[in-house]
Amino acid sequence: MNAAVDPFEFFLEKVWSDGFPVVTPTEERVQWMLTGTRRSPEEMIGRVPPALEPVTVRTAAIHALMAGCKPEYLPVVLGALELILRDEFNMGGVQCTMHGVAPLMIVNGPYAEKIGLHGGNGCFGPGFRANATIGRAIRLMLTNLGGGIPGMASASVFASPIRYTACLTEHMAKSPWESLSVSRGYSPTDNVITCAMVDSPRLHFDDVSTEPERLLIGIGDAMTASGSWNMWFNSDVVAVMGPQHAKLCADAGMSRSDVQHRLCELAVRKQGNLKRGGNWRPERAIAMGVDPDDDEFPIAAVKDPNRLHLVVAGGLGPITAVCHGWNDSSHSVHGKYEV
Repeated sequence: MNAAVDPFEFFLEKVWSDGFPVVTPTEERVQWMLTGTRRSPEEMIGRVPPALEPVTVRTAAIHALMAGCKPEYLPVVLGALELILRDEFNMGGVQCTMHGVAPLMIVNGPYAEKIGLHGGNGCFGPGFRANATIGRAIRLMLTNLGGGIPGMASASVFASPIRYTACLTEHMAKSPWESLSVSRGYSPTDNVITCAMVDSPRLHFDDVSTEPERLLIGIGDAMTASGSWNMWFNSDVVAVMGPQHAKLCADAGMSRSDVQHRLCELAVRKQGNLKRGGNWRPERAIAMGVDPDDDEFPIAAVKDPNRLHLVVAGGLGPITAVCHGWNDSSHSVHGKYEV
């Protein structure tokens, strides 16, 4: 690069910039980043929609470097990227949607702890390098290689803060249950990533409830916002329970599965209530097999319990975060990644 060109200004002026300075990807730094993986730099990972530019291990390493990652973060970046590019996740649709949803990465297993991924106080950020830069690396690839640029491929009306970064782990030291990945049949020693397409977290504050039913009624209500897509589509929803709320349920003898299924039962509104505002349409009701004139018919926020992803994270305090989903064209993905 010409010595007269300021590298920070050079990248900030790119249309795919996320608005923050990037680490200049010199060859020496790229080689340093590649020490984080045993995979060949030329290995093809896939093509990033909708522009479908190819991404290799080296390309991903360059973006991880620009995002501020350490080399040891690279396996998580590569593992998440492989999941996000799966057809069933429909990243191409999300890149072009008017909505503001983004892929939320939930990283389980010993490697997450080893590299300092944070699941405690303030885990949605800011302040934690691994969380911030791993998610940012994915976003830089979605904009630079995928063309998800506001006003171009991206039609998102507002976008969302989680389109900067959305990566966390569970607060296992304070969780009364097994991890999300173990609940799906993985071993506690497996390094697993789950990706779900969701909106920014909506905080549900409850410092009153002293037993699970009252607590879960309130959380279920937060899951049924009339303007959320998941009321009219079979979509993913993430509920991030603070340790205090999770402990209240566990102390009453409820397992993770018990809470998950009870929330699905409670997160329901009558159709007549949903007609009062939001995105109810008669054709959407009909598509779900519901008589649009039946105002008493219960509409569930989660149509399949397997699509409610219950996570324990955050610090001490009476709060649970609910992340509404997108539509039924995107399905969550999960799998082990190589370290």
